[in-house]
Amino acid sequence: MTEPVSGPVTGPASRPVTGAAPEAVADAVPEPAADAAGLRARTRELLAAHPPATTGRTDFLKARFDAGLAWVHYPVGLGGLGAPRGLQAVVDAELAAAGAPDNDPRRIGIGLGMAAPTILAHGTEEQKQRLLRPLWVGEEVWCQLFSEPGAGSDLAALGTRAVREGDTWIVNGQKVWTSSAHLARWAILVARTDPEQPKHRGMTYFVCDMTDPGVEVRPLRQITGEAEFNEVFLSDVRIPDSLRVGEAGEGWTVARTTLMNERVSIGGARLPREGGMIGPVAKTWRERPELRTHALHQRLLDLYVEAEVARLAGERLRQQLAAGRPGPEGSGMKLAFARLNQEISGLEVELRGAEGLLYDDWTMRRPELVDFTGRDAGYRYLRSKGNSIEGGTSEVLLNIVAERVLGLPAEPRTDKDVAWKDLAR
Repeated sequence: MTEPVSGPVTGPASRPVTGAAPEAVADAVPEPAADAAGLRARTRELLAAHPPATTGRTDFLKARFDAGLAWVHYPVGLGGLGAPRGLQAVVDAELAAAGAPDNDPRRIGIGLGMAAPTILAHGTEEQKQRLLRPLWVGEEVWCQLFSEPGAGSDLAALGTRAVREGDTWIVNGQKVWTSSAHLARWAILVARTDPEQPKHRGMTYFVCDMTDPGVEVRPLRQITGEAEFNEVFLSDVRIPDSLRVGEAGEGWTVARTTLMNERVSIGGARLPREGGMIGPVAKTWRERPELRTHALHQRLLDLYVEAEVARLAGERLRQQLAAGRPGPEGSGMKLAFARLNQEISGLEVELRGAEGLLYDDWTMRRPELVDFTGRDAGYRYLRSKGNSIEGGTSEVLLNIVAERVLGLPAEPRTDKDVAWKDLAR
């Protein structure tokens, strides 16, 4: 944990961070309801006090957060009740049955899956109080400023520099493959603060206001025709020290929390049976008997079984997670997710034949979220190619699984104790 910051969390020295700060609700929160019956009762009290049919969406979500029903495993006062993570399903089922709105988790997935658990694990109390509520409600979108043109798979080689001047850090550099940067208010950012240290040391983790002067977002057009990713240029961006997360020089430790959560959020998302890529293929198989062949039937069966195994393994993984502290097993889930998506989408294109090559919405769009299942088969096939790169390349994840899950010998690393400034680039 970091030392507390004095005063409110601020933006650049010229102005305070404003908007969406939570009301003081801690005194109004009763003792946590730590079992299923207590959570059901608490959820019904929320629904009675804020009927979804007559309560605005944002107002309902704020009330849900303040009642501790946003993510029940988080602490009291931060949207949770300190209850077991697995009991979230009890709350979600009650709210879904009542027609309550959700927080559009796909749109704010980076905030929910990566920024929030990192802030919870390493942030100051002021950071948690200011940032978590509008993040969960969806009032503020987040993005991730990690990868760089020369530091993608090897994140520790990043060269974006942050130099401290008093209580402010001046940041210069370039980031790339940044999803949602064109929508985001906040970013999680790792920058080099001590080039004299080896590459895994001398980095520091920050929260960056994407509306600040010096932040420039440019679209990157993808093979799908869209520009869902971006490159971000940082030119003399001023970040107050109160928005540093963790100790200076400990950015790699903090970033590992983000990366492990990212892999779980990508590869271990909760899905119903036939959720994800396998659903459209199974639907086409049932509805289009003229497309069936014996060889495709066998491949579909194999992939259906693998998809179901991966889905159930994801459920088990989520049950085993301590709040915000996933382990390297999430890398295995993300590996399976990437491989299955690519193989299933390839099967779908082959099943549809010439029809599978059609792609009706080849346009330069700036989407708010990635929609894998609500689009053409051709889109799914093309977009799935990125699954083995985003969130950690499959090659890197194979090393993680080999070393940290299976206990195999680590690859030799000759740059482990060399100062970053002396590395060949």
